[in-house]
Amino acid sequence: MRTFSLLKGQPVFETRTGTKIGEISDLCISSGGTVKGLLVKKGVFFKQSFFLDIQKVTSFGWDGVMIEEPEHLEKLKDRPDYTLNHQHSLDGMMMLSKGGKTLGLLKDVYFQEEVGTIVGYEITDGFFSDITEGKQVIQSEKPIAIGKDAIIVDVNENSPTGHETL
Repeated sequence: MRTFSLLKGQPVFETRTGTKIGEISDLCISSGGTVKGLLVKKGVFFKQSFFLDIQKVTSFGWDGVMIEEPEHLEKLKDRPDYTLNHQHSLDGMMMLSKGGKTLGLLKDVYFQEEVGTIVGYEITDGFFSDITEGKQVIQSEKPIAIGKDAIIVDVNENSPTGHETL
């Protein structure tokens, strides 16, 4: 499990030749809240975005993402449902519980690299809150609902805050 912030900017390498193909720039997230793939920036001067299906990744290392074939990078034809930072960005979007409680603003996601399942959402109430209270993570085993104005997540609302602090 890792966060997108740790993955962003990592190089993508081809395993046969050791050639650097590009760098991770974003996550492609489905409307059901799973990571479908990665956006990879490729090029020297005029960088283009390519889609890399998460199932085509050989391994996620701490210093790079490994793939077997450079052809696994597909030219980005259709816009992804959602991304964390680019088009249809989820970064900074309001998160609400199914019970209607405001949880905070989405800052990062924790996901299982092998399958693309998002298992946690890092939220913020602002810079000072992050310093005084620490980072807060919402965990949910059920899929989220992503709307135009908010992300709805099913959390255990019996806990005092509905989320935990890391």
